[in-house]
Amino acid sequence: MAVAKRIYMDHAAGKPVDPRVAEVMLPYMQSIYGNPSSLHSFGQEARRALEEARAKVAELINAEKSESIIFTSGATESNNMAIKGVAYRYKDHGTHIITSSIEHMSVLNTCKYMSTRGFKVSFLPVDHYGFINLQKLEEELTNQTILVSIMYANGEIGTIQPIKEIS
Repeated sequence: MAVAKRIYMDHAAGKPVDPRVAEVMLPYMQSIYGNPSSLHSFGQEARRALEEARAKVAELINAEKSESIIFTSGATESNNMAIKGVAYRYKDHGTHIITSSIEHMSVLNTCKYMSTRGFKVSFLPVDHYGFINLQKLEEELTNQTILVSIMYANGEIGTIQPIKEIS
């Protein structure tokens, strides 16, 4: 019996590593594997590689400092860190967060969590195409709003929000 050819259609959630990336990463998975926070030579070698990677990414995105580049394991960790970081950093300026009702679960769950920690969260509804209403967003903005988190491109329904107008 012949084996059926597999077709994978969820590349937004996970996909094979690009062969060029795998080739560059291979030494760090096999021989340069020290803890970058360690003082020994293995750790210092890994630390230099990490700092070089940060510098390359900073240059690529025109960031002012490579120290501002933080590598995370994925969207969930990134979204948690960004939302909680902004919320706690600016809580003296306000406690209102706005997001849409169809965000990535890591955004929705983090915003729900923040609502149990004294933050007011507005979940904007979307139309049948997945777009937020810009007028409704404007109406929700207050002097207490410290963060608006709207997904640019929705990987499930394909909606691309008008980020320039939202900004």
